[in-house]
Amino acid sequence: MELKELIQRAPYHLTDEQVNWVYQTKDQMTQEQKIHQLFCTIAYTDDEGYLSHIASGEYGGLMCRAMKNEELVNLVNYMQKHSKIPMFIAGNMEAGMNTCSVTGTHVGCQMAIAATEDVHYASELGRIVGEEADALGMNWAFAPVIDIDNNWRNPITNTRTYGSDANRVAQMGAAYVSEVQKHGVAASIKHFPGDGVDERDQHLVTSVNSLSAEEWMDTYGKAYKTCIDAGTLTVMAGYIMQPAWSRKLNPSLKDEEILPGALSKELLTDLLRKELGFNGTIITDSSAMAGLTSAMKRKDALPTCINAGCDMILFAKNMEEDLGYIRDAVESGVISQERLDESIVRILALKAALKLPEKQKSGELYPTLEHVNQVVCNANHNEVSKEVADASITLVKEEKGVFPITPERYPRILLYPKEAGATDLAFGAESRVGAVVERLQKEGFQVTVWQPAKGFEGIEAPMSDVTDNYDLIIYVANYATKSNQTVVRMEWAQPMGADCLAFLDDMPNVFISLENPYHLADVPRIRTYINTYGSSDNILDALIDKLMGRSQFKGKSPVDAFCGFWDAHL
Repeated sequence: MELKELIQRAPYHLTDEQVNWVYQTKDQMTQEQKIHQLFCTIAYTDDEGYLSHIASGEYGGLMCRAMKNEELVNLVNYMQKHSKIPMFIAGNMEAGMNTCSVTGTHVGCQMAIAATEDVHYASELGRIVGEEADALGMNWAFAPVIDIDNNWRNPITNTRTYGSDANRVAQMGAAYVSEVQKHGVAASIKHFPGDGVDERDQHLVTSVNSLSAEEWMDTYGKAYKTCIDAGTLTVMAGYIMQPAWSRKLNPSLKDEEILPGALSKELLTDLLRKELGFNGTIITDSSAMAGLTSAMKRKDALPTCINAGCDMILFAKNMEEDLGYIRDAVESGVISQERLDESIVRILALKAALKLPEKQKSGELYPTLEHVNQVVCNANHNEVSKEVADASITLVKEEKGVFPITPERYPRILLYPKEAGATDLAFGAESRVGAVVERLQKEGFQVTVWQPAKGFEGIEAPMSDVTDNYDLIIYVANYATKSNQTVVRMEWAQPMGADCLAFLDDMPNVFISLENPYHLADVPRIRTYINTYGSSDNILDALIDKLMGRSQFKGKSPVDAFCGFWDAHL
């Protein structure tokens, strides 16, 4: 079937008039403009000099980091008004719009949504993202994550996923896709062929999805097929190998020839397009990741991505150099004119499917701050965020009789803060242990935050310093997964783990994890353990209500919070 016919089918569904716009626009572009259109760059500021430099590049799109609403409105208006071909304005809209707008609604991370066991909230996440993104003039969500959190040691998937159950991941991913795209915002399911099996990070190394072809199809394949059938317009390809499918589709491959998703023709053209039937636009994950250059030289890797089936390249190491790599590949015939034009057609078809040319003509492409302030984090959106917090917080283990935690029962609390340094936090996590302390004090508790004491083995403070002066011990951990960090585990103070669980049999101990759901691996004998899947104000308010017995714990863990350890159940 010809490409012109394909873009009239799912997921683009272009009209004859839109198809004409795609091909007329393509035919009017120079070769250099086509090469530039393959790239989606990034913006951190609305500084006009910076934006002028980006606009002069005529790139296909850009991704925004979190900014104030006024800055985002200025950025979007400047870029769209200085772009002959309207741009994609993208963002990592996984848990809400807080990663794009500093006041955007944080609905709840995907694992929190999964913990509600209600697909309605996956739809609500898509709706709220769609409404806020559309108001801000943004049109591409690098979400949902449909990775499956199979390995608790994986340092990057974690709460970004809908958990470890493939059926739930498929259903909730599809619900997000269907809803967000109703608002003129393209979904991008990621990270093909699927993260969460091994314990390595594709930001740092080419990682491996080691499932058999049959296991993959029953899990990741199901998630991708379900979201494709739901109409997802785009797929983000990662730097993750899937050796079983690569070998099945090309039995002659040697081990050293197996490539990760974004560089693999077997995985993109044969598996994703032919086996799973995806007809939309494919973009790489960040091309700055070491998982790309672990596979081959960068000058060869970028053209290989395009030839494998990627239509766009996300970010650059050095834009002029990366443009040169693609330009050289086109001029030498490494990337054929046919392949280049196919990518351009799919990029333009996506813009047409989002009605960007029509919005450019009508003026709808340009956001206003007045409208943004009416939509972003409005009362309805904030109420849904509160509902998700209430429905998701999970009591994983409970010591009989510990609850409710009230000032009458436990007037004196010793709180152990377990938190990454402020410069180490990522994915929206902030220094939030202090916010828990403030809430407890407001409820009337006397809270002492543990500080390491001087001394070493033999002359440490006596146990009675704790047992005589406190009624309850609370641990609050705030360790978020993030790129460039290979392990998310508890670290303890000197000497000899001075802040570890030494008083389990002396008084009640409660462990609260604000981010990582897997800390039972390191505190297996704790008898009361809670996962909140985040630390927003709405989540912390709901947590205090549950601790004090004003609200029931309702969440169900979407993963094995016991990490497979039998003693963690004790």
